[in-house]
Amino acid sequence: MRQYNPSKRVLVTGGAGFLGSHLCERLLNEGHDVLCVDNFFTGTRHNVEHLLAHPRFELMRHDVTFPLYVEVDEIFNLACPASPIHYQHDPVQTTKTSVHGAINMLGLAKRVRAKILQASTSEVYGDPEIHPQVEQYWGRVNPIGLRSCYDEGKRCAETLFFDYHRQHKLRIKVARIFNTYGPRMHVNDGRVVSNFIVQALRGQDITIYGDGSQTRSFCYVDDLIEAMLRLMGTGDDVTGPINIGNPGEFSMLELARKVIELTGSRSKLVFMPLPADDPKQRRPDISLAREHLDGWQPKTQLDQGLANTVAYFDALLSRDATVLEFPRPVAAAHVASLP
Repeated sequence: MRQYNPSKRVLVTGGAGFLGSHLCERLLNEGHDVLCVDNFFTGTRHNVEHLLAHPRFELMRHDVTFPLYVEVDEIFNLACPASPIHYQHDPVQTTKTSVHGAINMLGLAKRVRAKILQASTSEVYGDPEIHPQVEQYWGRVNPIGLRSCYDEGKRCAETLFFDYHRQHKLRIKVARIFNTYGPRMHVNDGRVVSNFIVQALRGQDITIYGDGSQTRSFCYVDDLIEAMLRLMGTGDDVTGPINIGNPGEFSMLELARKVIELTGSRSKLVFMPLPADDPKQRRPDISLAREHLDGWQPKTQLDQGLANTVAYFDALLSRDATVLEFPRPVAAAHVASLP
């Protein structure tokens, strides 16, 4: 099994977000020096406050749409709003974060000769015509739809990564991340797991878009982070893209009923029209992940992962009502002046 070298200085963009904060924590536990960069649009200081006193952790407020001049060995590029309610709030900025952010991080990696991993997404497959989705599938994305700022931004970022790899011999890794859930999801991010749990805990009706038959595959955050670290630890011949997700497939109705059972809620199900371009089915084929990531596959069952996530949101909602506020973007002029 390839080992991830525990003596690196690692940059995590989007490091105060849901996935980024878990990644920073895991990297520190493995002996790395971690530079966490975030503009705090969707990420929060709360997610990493338990790391601030760590001697090998550094937090920097910065927007990746502007160049960053630091010295690092490896880069995990996670910066980008990942939920529709957030990435559609400022779609132009979302595309800039994916595209300009990729250019800036690739430029940094080229300058310091760092290995770089791109957190891509299952959204590059759009509303897929094949099921489950394999990496060779080119996808079915609406290039002018409401979701395209995220979908096409991530697709363009993948293009840039492979062009830098071919043209500049950059060492790249591309992970296509499927639906992931767990503690530190934003309470108001509009994604189905957090939506259902928060509505159930507050005794509100649970909103299901469409008839509830559409499916997703939910990967617990710890399993996802393990796969990302294994991917970064592979040899330079393994570039990806590689699907990372849980091949277990559940309908929205099944998920809602599990959440109601776990929370003991009396919430009722309310059905609303399905949003435009919302995929009907999504499930990863993880054959390549098993092959290249030392047999990796998710270990956390949905019931256990949901129980952990319910406990997190229950404590969060009980402690601090301000977490329900929608995150505000950092002004570009202010970000540009940051070191």
